[in-house]
Amino acid sequence: MLQTYLQGIAIGFSLIVAIGAQNAFVLKQGLKQQSVFWVCFVCALSDSILILLGITGFSVVLQHYPEVLGMAKWAGALFLFWYGFQHLLAAFKSNQGLHAAQQNETNLGQILLVCLALTWLNPHVYLDTVVLIGSISTQFEQSKLYFALGTMTASWLFFFSLGYGARLLTPVFENPKAWRVLDGLIALIMWGIALSLILNT
Repeated sequence: MLQTYLQGIAIGFSLIVAIGAQNAFVLKQGLKQQSVFWVCFVCALSDSILILLGITGFSVVLQHYPEVLGMAKWAGALFLFWYGFQHLLAAFKSNQGLHAAQQNETNLGQILLVCLALTWLNPHVYLDTVVLIGSISTQFEQSKLYFALGTMTASWLFFFSLGYGARLLTPVFENPKAWRVLDGLIALIMWGIALSLILNT
């Protein structure tokens, strides 16, 4: 059972560490030190729900009704284009470095809505958690629960490490140029994911 749990952790980390829309958002909130706990909590909980859906057979539903993923692709692509454009504007307009004490608090509800959109409107999340993890879990029929717990553990460890570990980079982002570079990179990541969604539709 322990071996299955550890395999789940390893597979979970291998799928989640890639730079994506969700991770970029968590990183930025961690740097700004705004609602870090809730952002990490929502991301990890969302992953856990999707993983649970995957191992309980929802992946079969998605395979039989591909139009569900198709709708999510277009909605996700539109949102990512818009969100990337916001970061591109910030990259050109921002002339201030990151000083946590001076950051204006953003409404928690708005932050969580963006977080939920980046998670649930991203078809890559469904493919990684529901379809892929759901498929892999069939290899562990006798210990599927331990495999699921392992992949969920990886999500919780990763998101909270990313969110709270980001503050270690705060001295770097006191330089306005570093902040503009980050916003520019996030814009490119969002647009890259959006294009891949459209091209693979």
